Amino acid sequence: MNTLLGRGRIPASSAIDVEVFNQFFAEKVAKVRSSTADAPPPTFSHVRPGASFRRFSLLTNDDVISAIRRLPDKHSAADPIPTSVLKQVADIIAPYIVELFNCSLTDGHFPAVFKEAFITLVVKKPGLDVTDAGSYRPISNLSVLSKLLERLVVRQLMEYLSSADLLPLLQSGFRQGHSTETAVIRVLSDILQAVDRGDIAALIFLDLSAAFDTVDHLILLQRLQTTFGIGENAYRWFQSYLSGRYQYVRRGHAKSFVTYLICWDQSFLYCTLWI
Repeated sequence: MNTLLGRGRIPASSAIDVEVFNQFFAEKVAKVRSSTADAPPPTFSHVRPGASFRRFSLLTNDDVISAIRRLPDKHSAADPIPTSVLKQVADIIAPYIVELFNCSLTDGHFPAVFKEAFITLVVKKPGLDVTDAGSYRPISNLSVLSKLLERLVVRQLMEYLSSADLLPLLQSGFRQGHSTETAVIRVLSDILQAVDRGDIAALIFLDLSAAFDTVDHLILLQRLQTTFGIGENAYRWFQSYLSGRYQYVRRGHAKSFVTYLICWDQSFLYCTLWI
């Protein structure tokens, strides 16, 4: 259907070397970071007394099987087997995955092999110059097991944040029962109420360039610890999760050099802790 409607992905132009793409994306993040290099140091609110998250609960076979069943069927070249096949053998392979994941959570160590990401290039929208690196959006591809462990971790993290009442009241992103629809309804309601009172209503949209890609890992870790009470073994796991990340651009059989990252798009974590 996407192909018939002209909405299919446009392949990256072979006229641009993968190393050019790799350098372009790295420099884009570096430029955004340098533009705020002279900003004052960040400040952090302190977690409420009694709120703390020090260790993860051990996972069970049912936890992993249920999470596998909910995975989207799409997969990438980083996966040893297609996701659809993984779902078919979930009952058989689950005990081994549980053992691996529980070792990761108890040791506070995120497997290094899960930190490798390759970038797929996608043209932002039809009509753009495909010979310009700026016309492409980088899609980060991770192995399905890496994403599976992320999903299981974020479930426990969100349960803690909700029970400790640490989530912002108006947050709609990455929150159960909330969506872009609830955010739009809230904004529209505020505007209509202001108009009904005879006030002047103005709506300002703010779009941050590479917002998730430029969050500094050290700042994020300090925020986890100070504002959200993440400590001890759980803190060590997040510290391991954020460190040693690397990526490369891939197009067909062409592969760029590896780039190690001090910022990376962990959208699930950044959006959860966006306030």
